Amino acid sequence: MKTKKKFRFWNVFRNILLALVSALVIWVIFSNIMTVYEQNKYSAIGQSVEVNGNNMHVYTKGDGDHTIVLLGGLGTAAPALDFEPLINELVKKNRVVVVEPFGYGWSEITNKERTVENIVEEIRTALEKLNIQGPYILMPHSISGIYSMYYANTYPEEVKAIIGIDPTLPKALAYFGETAHTMPKYFSYVAPTGIARLALYLSPDNFLPIAEEGTYREENLKMTKAISAWKGNNKNVVDEANEIKNNIEKTDDMKFPSTMPVLFFTTKEDKVTEDGKNNVTFYETQLTNSPASKIVPIQGHHYLHWTRYKEMSKEVNEFIESFATDKGAS
Repeated sequence: MKTKKKFRFWNVFRNILLALVSALVIWVIFSNIMTVYEQNKYSAIGQSVEVNGNNMHVYTKGDGDHTIVLLGGLGTAAPALDFEPLINELVKKNRVVVVEPFGYGWSEITNKERTVENIVEEIRTALEKLNIQGPYILMPHSISGIYSMYYANTYPEEVKAIIGIDPTLPKALAYFGETAHTMPKYFSYVAPTGIARLALYLSPDNFLPIAEEGTYREENLKMTKAISAWKGNNKNVVDEANEIKNNIEKTDDMKFPSTMPVLFFTTKEDKVTEDGKNNVTFYETQLTNSPASKIVPIQGHHYLHWTRYKEMSKEVNEFIESFATDKGAS
């Protein structure tokens, strides 16, 4: 009798296990079919350019005298879509370029390491191949602050100013006594296995900008969700996260050139540490000697451009006017 009960238990367990495995296989196949379908449906909104054997996506809009190059934050699925409200404001007076690094948006995935050197050279190559001439105003969000620091120090003649959106800068960790975060390698499997798509179906709002209805076009939000399912935490994003510590060490001794104008947007904080530190006090240590350099605290999310794009655009234009002497500069 005991043997029969044991046999029945293992038989039921086996059937449940087979059902789960079958469901998983079916879901993975379905998810990958949906990815192919969506990639055909949602074509790139910008241009693709070959960089080191892979295609990189670059979105350009506007024809103003000054070229603003927007650079996205870590894990932002599609920067060209994420920056949409800010782009639409900035292009009223400027030319705006969004370079989507490998692993983001419509750019392909690369096997090259996500070192600060590689990322900056890839950005430069894409701009050069598309004949988007500098000097540029680099506008990095979050982790791209590190890449902008390296860019401005390595190629100062190509950068006329820096505008940071709550940017991560090399000395921030030491200033606040923090350590660089890392990302488990297995996160890189969430997209190909369909986990990212499942999470998207269960909680779509977690993958979309936190903004008032109508701020983003419906088509934009549909594309953002689709690309989040294709690219969520792919290997380039995971490698980039795990390279942060090394990239900070390579740029830790760098400062923005002393005469370069810098503008930092940061979240307005009432809270300070016990020793009186907050974002504003940190960015004060990063200001240059340019009379135009300043910090603009704004109430809002780390992704300030989701909601404060009009206020930011006004500040950007005033900032540019304060240092621009050659109105014909590109």
